[in-house]
Amino acid sequence: MPADLYRSPIPEQLWERIRNEFDLPSLEQVRERFSAMYEDPEPVMRQVVRVFMDGGTYCPGYQFESDLTLNPVVVALFERAMELRIPHNYFALWIMVPSPALHGSRPVDLRGQDASALLALLERTFTNVAA
Repeated sequence: MPADLYRSPIPEQLWERIRNEFDLPSLEQVRERFSAMYEDPEPVMRQVVRVFMDGGTYCPGYQFESDLTLNPVVVALFERAMELRIPHNYFALWIMVPSPALHGSRPVDLRGQDASALLALLERTFTNVAA
């Protein structure tokens, strides 16, 4: 995967792909949903992947399970991305881009599996970008 991919502006088509495939609710919509589900939604809100575009903050739907809880693999990946200081929008790009290391699959396609291989791939990808 070319390192400059994560140094360039995020293509507008990415947001459309996320919106069409998974939904892209606003941060406020997610906060409202979690307020109805949890007495104190703030601890869960801190784990939510956010992207920033057109002056708004959105939450890619790939992180939500059918019951609107957070997918544990995406949470683990995002937590590590934050430790590595990967900008939110580049994390959103990385998770949606097919990877040769995953035989052409996207990390988002494997979010139902063990996170260890994806965590290693995340680290390799962004260690190479920083170099």
